[in-house]
Amino acid sequence: MVSLQEIRAAQTLLRGVAARTPLFEWTGESGEHKLYLKLENQQPIGAFKLRGAYNKVASLSDEERRMGVISYSSGNHAQGVAYAARALGVKAIIVMPENAPKNKLEATAALGAELVVVGPGSEERRLRAEQLAAEHGYVIVPPYNDEKIIAGQGTVALEILEDLPNVETVLVPVGGGGLISGVSAAIKLSNPKVKVIGVEPEFAADARASFLAGRIISFPADQVSRTLADGLRTQSIGTINFEHIRTYVDDIVSVTEGEIHETMRVLSAKAQTTAEPSGAVAPAAFLFHAHELPSTKINVAVISGGNIDPQMLTELRNR
Repeated sequence: MVSLQEIRAAQTLLRGVAARTPLFEWTGESGEHKLYLKLENQQPIGAFKLRGAYNKVASLSDEERRMGVISYSSGNHAQGVAYAARALGVKAIIVMPENAPKNKLEATAALGAELVVVGPGSEERRLRAEQLAAEHGYVIVPPYNDEKIIAGQGTVALEILEDLPNVETVLVPVGGGGLISGVSAAIKLSNPKVKVIGVEPEFAADARASFLAGRIISFPADQVSRTLADGLRTQSIGTINFEHIRTYVDDIVSVTEGEIHETMRVLSAKAQTTAEPSGAVAPAAFLFHAHELPSTKINVAVISGGNIDPQMLTELRNR
């Protein structure tokens, strides 16, 4: 389990690397229950993943850095690892799915990473990365199932608590579980009264199923691939992440594809709140599932990323 001390150490390490993103008051349809958006879409790579990736790569020994790093990702973690590796002078290989958004593939390559493209399943890319690591000696930088990754992502919550000490509920998107692991640990170890709620797409609600069952449930690749939220298409949460979720998370809810799309449309009205599908999932819960959430007045939803396909953004704004 990641400690508060480890998350604070990550915060110190990330100063001058990751942006200290703002909170934006966006109440939506309800005036009584306020919603603030944590704008991780304003990171240098357009997503929170830089935090964990840099914390992990920076923790490697000189010998490990000389060997190079490898990771597997549908897009945002790929950019985070590529960015961190370039900043630290480390070779990076990223295994990405063939159905990853074109803009994310191009952005990762532009950051200097070598791409290996495989099929759509999250397990397929993980296994390919492990195979290449065994063959070439690369150090694996996992997207979520790692203490350094979790500690880095937890810095999101430290900023929320500093900027909004009276926050009552925090809504966090869930893919593999790295972000919610770090956020929930940082919050509960700082102020146990604050509620932490995970949010997933219905097609990829494996974390919710796992949370309810008390054991890790895996979803088939063809099912999770159906969600628009490409950053949340993991087939199962990590084992380390599951322990954090069981210990610190209050509940997990799911949202529909239509709710994600409509929330993206509403958020796209302002450049600063524009979200990719995965980034719109947490605000969608506030807009459409208030009956499933704590009845709290001061709430935060994390916009985890803003790397939206340009054509999709144009279509949203023209509706």
